[in-house]
Amino acid sequence: MSGPKIEFWYEFASSYSYLSVMRIEALARDAGVAVEWKPFLLGPVFLAMGWNDSPFNIYPPKGRYMWRDLARLAGKYGLPFRLPSCFPRGGLLAARVALQGVAAGWVAEFSRRVMLANFAEDRDIGDTEVVGAILADLGLPAEKLLAAAVTDDNKLALRRQTERASELGMFGAPSFRAGDELFWGNDRLEDALAWARGAAG
Repeated sequence: MSGPKIEFWYEFASSYSYLSVMRIEALARDAGVAVEWKPFLLGPVFLAMGWNDSPFNIYPPKGRYMWRDLARLAGKYGLPFRLPSCFPRGGLLAARVALQGVAAGWVAEFSRRVMLANFAEDRDIGDTEVVGAILADLGLPAEKLLAAAVTDDNKLALRRQTERASELGMFGAPSFRAGDELFWGNDRLEDALAWARGAAG
């Protein structure tokens, strides 16, 4: 018998995805909702909307607000935060690696470590050595996983996942799907979990 579940669509370069990646597992566990982790890339989604950069860079006042808001929310949730010296950082390698962790069961902890590296430690998550060190710290075969990340099959899998996000109407991250219902933004995480519970009840 299948219980309530939620799809969690996130991007490693996304500031508000950081908050949700760090919060979702505990909240979903308390709510009795299973999480399907769906790393994807926002770049192609933004390009389809005519943007060649993050809207937080395109609209500076929005960007200034976002960073202050992120600092406030990180404090509220008890999460570390350090303004990245580069934004947005390339999340491509991390997303390719994370795809492998979905079936293997280590995607959640890997994703948290990558987000902390980006938004709490100001490390370059697009760097192979940084991602490899995270994998090694988790006791995972870093060299093998990094090699598998750049195979044609894995690249195609991420491309298809990103295309699927657009097909489902996503325009930002984090996004959550409970059944056919779409919720956007870290501040909608609790609503999405509640909807998933209600839809399955």
